[in-house]
Amino acid sequence: MENKKVAIVTGAARGIGEAVALKFAAGGYALALVDIDAEGLTHLKIKLEALRCDFLCIPGDLQEEYFINLIIAKTIDRWGRIDVLINNAAWRTLETMRSISLKDWEKTLRICLTAPAFLAKHAAAVMEGKGIPGVIINISSVMSQRAGGNSPAYITCKGGMESLTYELAVLYGPKGIRVIAVNPGNIETGLSSDYTDGAGNNISGRLGDWMNDNTPLQRKGTAEEIANVVCWLSTTEASFITGTSIQADGGFFHNFNAYQMKKLQFPKEF
Repeated sequence: MENKKVAIVTGAARGIGEAVALKFAAGGYALALVDIDAEGLTHLKIKLEALRCDFLCIPGDLQEEYFINLIIAKTIDRWGRIDVLINNAAWRTLETMRSISLKDWEKTLRICLTAPAFLAKHAAAVMEGKGIPGVIINISSVMSQRAGGNSPAYITCKGGMESLTYELAVLYGPKGIRVIAVNPGNIETGLSSDYTDGAGNNISGRLGDWMNDNTPLQRKGTAEEIANVVCWLSTTEASFITGTSIQADGGFFHNFNAYQMKKLQFPKEF
C-alpha cells in the first residue's frame, strides 16, 4: 500500500474540491477526503466507488486542532504516506469590516488560513520523514489582490495563504517538497452563488455577468478546469514550479476594464 500515491483534499464534498478528487482518482491516487459536509462526502463516495478508487472519507471541522491531527493520523494509518496535500476548504461571510463580528473573523481565519498552515506542517513532516518529494497546493483566489470590500476575513486569508505558500516553499524546498498557490477567478461554485443585495435578492448572476465582461475569455471557469491545473502541478511535468501563485482566471486579473468600455472606444476592435 505504501507504493500508491496518496492525496489529501480538503473541502472535497463539492465544487473545486470534488473536481480535484475525481481528477486525482482517475489518475490512480488514493484519497483522504475531508469536509464538514458528511452528506456531501457520501455523494462523492458513490462517484469514487464507480471509479474503483481507494479512498477514505474524514468528515469534521477544520476549526478544531484535534481534527487536523486526526486527518494526518488516519491517512498514515491507512496508507503509510502522503504525496500531495490540497488545501481547498473555505468558509466566509459576506459583510464589510464595519459589521463583521470577532467570532466570524476568527472562524474564517481558523478554517481558511490556520488549518491549511498546520495541515501543511504535519503533511510536510511525513513527506520529509519518508523522503517523499511531495506537493502542497493552496487554493487561493484572485481576490487575494483584487479586494471587493465585502469579505474582509476571507480576503485576509487568501493574501496570507499566498505569503504562506512562499514561506513554506523556501523552508521545504531543500527536501524536494514543492508548495504552490492556485488563484481561481470566477468559477461556478457554491461560493459564487450566494451574493445578495440590500433587500436580500440574489444578485450572483449580475455579478457574474460583470466579471465575465471583465474577463478576456468572456466566461466563467469550471471546477474541472481548476482541477486540471491542480493535478498538473502535482505531476513531475511541473517539477521546477514552486514558491509561486498560478492565475487560473481567464485573464481577469490583468485586464484593465470591462469590454463594454473597450467597445465604446474601439467598436470595430472589440
